[in-house]
Amino acid sequence: MTSARMDLTNQFLIAMPGMGDDTFSGSVVYLCEHNERGALGLVINKPIELDLNGLFEKVDLRLNRDDLQHAPVFFGGPVQTERGFVLHEKLDEAGGHYNATLAIPGGLEMTTSRDVLEALSHGAGPRKLLVTLGYSGWGAGQLEEEIGRNGWLTVDATPELIFDTPIEQRYDRALALLGIDPRMLSQEAGHA
Repeated sequence: MTSARMDLTNQFLIAMPGMGDDTFSGSVVYLCEHNERGALGLVINKPIELDLNGLFEKVDLRLNRDDLQHAPVFFGGPVQTERGFVLHEKLDEAGGHYNATLAIPGGLEMTTSRDVLEALSHGAGPRKLLVTLGYSGWGAGQLEEEIGRNGWLTVDATPELIFDTPIEQRYDRALALLGIDPRMLSQEAGHA
């Protein structure tokens, strides 16, 4: 008997309290891809010391978007932390497309090629975006196993939570999408 495959693409993973992995403690991860080979996501609520202006200086570009100068860069996950990932609103057909963009079914787009940064350096590019260094990755079956051990809660993602919600409120708001008050979560399995 084969069980139906879990597909959590375009969902949030919300780390359960008491998760043993400090890397993901208190994290909300937007899942960009989830299939039989594994999963790829970006943490959306852990800013690092670098802002977009600083990131652009590091890659020898000038950021010509006043609205983004001081936007934080986020820790997207522990994999390829030297590489940038740009999570952005879906571009319409006239909006142009970048060399390496993953269209997330029913959701956003994630671009890893430098051309999206070049567009921003010319004052263009997506209006709403979140930039991470690194990503979160799981091998085949690994994420399902972590969910089975109560490591994560899942809920359909909303762009508003990623782009319009203050960073310090994202975890609680993600839980609220499930109707859960964070104070109600126990750190120990089997105890209410």
